[in-house]
Amino acid sequence: MINKPDPAELDFSGVSWAKSPFSGGGNCVEFGVIGQYVAIRDSKNPTQTPLVYTRTEIASLLDGAKSGAFDHLR
Repeated sequence: MINKPDPAELDFSGVSWAKSPFSGGGNCVEFGVIGQYVAIRDSKNPTQTPLVYTRTEIASLLDGAKSGAFDHLR
């Protein structure tokens, strides 16, 4: 098991957040790098504590999305 930091204990104030150009400019998720981790937050609620993942976890998510593994969720 990977020991990740508790997101509630991290300082996200210096994180540069980015969202997909396919988001339509509205409600979507935003990604940011914090140290060796990738954080994800809801753009509608930026003060809520983000979720934190390893780069390996994010790579698996992206590989699944690119391969169509989540197309049924559309």
